Amino acid sequence: MLIHPQFDPVALHLGPLSIHWYGLMYLVAFLSFIYLGQRRIQQAHMRSWQRRDIDDLLFFGVLGVVLGGRLGYVLFYKPMDYLMHPLAIFKVWEGGMAFHGGLLGVCIAMAYYAYTRKRSWLAVTDFIAPMIPLGLAAGRLGNFINGELWGRASTLPWAMIFPQSGDLTPRHPSQLYQFTGEGLLLFFILWVYARTPRPLGAVSGAFLLGYGVLRFIAEFAREPDDFLGLLGFGWSMGQWLSLPMMLFGLLLMLRKHRD
Repeated sequence: MLIHPQFDPVALHLGPLSIHWYGLMYLVAFLSFIYLGQRRIQQAHMRSWQRRDIDDLLFFGVLGVVLGGRLGYVLFYKPMDYLMHPLAIFKVWEGGMAFHGGLLGVCIAMAYYAYTRKRSWLAVTDFIAPMIPLGLAAGRLGNFINGELWGRASTLPWAMIFPQSGDLTPRHPSQLYQFTGEGLLLFFILWVYARTPRPLGAVSGAFLLGYGVLRFIAEFAREPDDFLGLLGFGWSMGQWLSLPMMLFGLLLMLRKHRD
């Protein structure tokens, strides 16, 4: 029987300064974005992009992730709790971020960036889409190191006990499933797909469809939030929020390829 290793959440103790693993995972995500962006602008059909564009996109993207992720969690998961205690919205150190909210935040941030740079919004999202999954993989690895967002009960040989769950039930290491699927696999698919010119919006659609499908599948192994449980059809909130992603991504790909 496997037991979660119970990593120290602090990666480095530097006197009064502590560097947490999750913070390092954010750093890995940012560095991977910069590195892949440099590789991306070397592709023949991406020569209109410059090194400074990558820095600006990262800045706006971080704002979108943080603000959108927090507000998404507030609105999608605990709206009544935060309505009763609105100042708690600002207590980000207590946790509470939602990927789907972060995605909406990034979309808005990229729309603003596109407007100020007089670029097409879909051209911007097409450019960054293949650079996102490795950052998502880093985040899921951080979840696993922290022993959070564990999976549902399982009898599989690799099922793992997460002491943070409060019991000794062997569970799916769903963080690693998402690390592999929404992170590594989605990166490989998008990077190969985007290496050659595609219709405007097709790469963005592939990201939305691919992430939505892989997240929907992974949610079957992930323990739903205890304050929400399972919703209609026995689906989690993550699955319901992934549905519009899949639909919009599919429509975007079909329309662009048909055009």
